[in-house]
Amino acid sequence: MQPSGHRLRDVEHHPLLAENDNYDSSSSSSSSEADVADRVWFIRDGCGMICAVMTWLLVAYADFVVTFVMLLPSKDFWYSVVNGVIFNCLAVLALSSHLRTMLTDPVLAFLLPSEEGKSPEQGAVPKGNATKEYMESLQLKPGEVIYKCPKCCCIKPERAHHCSICKRCIRKMDHHCPWVNNCVGEKNQRFFVLFTMYIALSSVHALILCGLQFISCVRGQWTECSDFSPPITVILLIFLCLEGLLFFTFTAVMFGTQIHSICNDETEIERLKSEKPTWERRLRWEGMKSVFGGPPSLLWMNPFVGFRFRRLPTRPRKGSPEFSV
Repeated sequence: MQPSGHRLRDVEHHPLLAENDNYDSSSSSSSSEADVADRVWFIRDGCGMICAVMTWLLVAYADFVVTFVMLLPSKDFWYSVVNGVIFNCLAVLALSSHLRTMLTDPVLAFLLPSEEGKSPEQGAVPKGNATKEYMESLQLKPGEVIYKCPKCCCIKPERAHHCSICKRCIRKMDHHCPWVNNCVGEKNQRFFVLFTMYIALSSVHALILCGLQFISCVRGQWTECSDFSPPITVILLIFLCLEGLLFFTFTAVMFGTQIHSICNDETEIERLKSEKPTWERRLRWEGMKSVFGGPPSLLWMNPFVGFRFRRLPTRPRKGSPEFSV
């Protein structure tokens, strides 16, 4: 963390906004809690949207190969049913976790400095709320330090970092993941962990099925091995093996790093910047319970917890990278 004197100089070199500046401060503390609760967070980033669509297409390809190339042609009925149910359940849970990660505002409710006793801000730090009027309403104590982001002109709460893709300050931002087209923060980290876990499990399952299928096809000399011709079957299985290996390696590493960050109560950005903690770190199980909600239970594995339908989109806010509905 930078010393307070340096943060004060940052504020002096980047004066507060005037009323006629171009930043939209309508999403600041004046927004009602109900309106913010009804927003769907969606980042309009081309690369992120392409990566998100590719993720769904790759999962759909894996499901196609497992179902139509390996399981349906099998003569063992229960082998096909059991493995089909397991793989498709893992795929549904993985894609549901992906959607929750992508469409969830990554920031929980928080209080800005000197706002004890007031209603907490909901979601990402509002852009352009560092106006003179708003600063005066905070009634700061003499010598109190305020952190201000010169990029989005917001008052930054503790442990907030600016994301150049979301164009917002995200509190407890771990990293921005293009595969989920969103930042991974305190509110959607749970869904990101579930996404990596279910993708890793489905990848392992697909690799095991591929190995068994190759053995079965070789023993049967590729007769009645699949409804497809032997060359096409081999190509489909090889691509699925490569996809499974890549997905498992990537998601297993991400799953491990996320669990490590949660247990240490330290985001990846804080670790890379070697920031000295100014907050009281939670114990390992306290951190896990804080992210997944409550004591250990099967609900930790459920990506549908807290889900509710949103109202239809109205009008996207100008100058903002996300849709508000």
